[in-house]
Amino acid sequence: MSKSEVEEVTRKTLAKGGLLTKMYFDMQSEKADDLQPLMTDLINNRLLKAPGVVYCFGEIDEPMKLENNYSTSAIVTVLFKDFWSLINVSFAFTPEGVEILKPDNEYVLKTSDMQAIVSNVSQVSLDYANYILIRVLKKEDYDKVLSDVRNREALGRKILGKEGKIE
Repeated sequence: MSKSEVEEVTRKTLAKGGLLTKMYFDMQSEKADDLQPLMTDLINNRLLKAPGVVYCFGEIDEPMKLENNYSTSAIVTVLFKDFWSLINVSFAFTPEGVEILKPDNEYVLKTSDMQAIVSNVSQVSLDYANYILIRVLKKEDYDKVLSDVRNREALGRKILGKEGKIE
């Protein structure tokens, strides 16, 4: 895409609720030669293809030697179609930091979008806790926690079933 095409896509996406960001990534490995291909794969094959990413491009630093391994970083400019997509990508790829470049004033979210974001954050938290619990607890203790979580989920669905909102 030419610079003017990128600017036009950016303008149109921002007008529909998009966000232009810079995302900061860091990677480490025992082999310096592994880092740039891994970071390139992250940007070109995984991040670019993530749902809600309109485009992305980045600059990858040369690997540098640390004590026992090598490290590289990348600054990636990403245009998202909406805030929801930014949240999902942030969870999926865990950048070191995120800087929102545009819009540079207020950003309005619909109540339904906020509800979806909060639900997603809750689910990611539950998935992470589940991942940790599987590796720490004995099977019978894990089964008890899982049963409690399922009961909470059922109660939450019942509460939300009443007029679609929590009282």
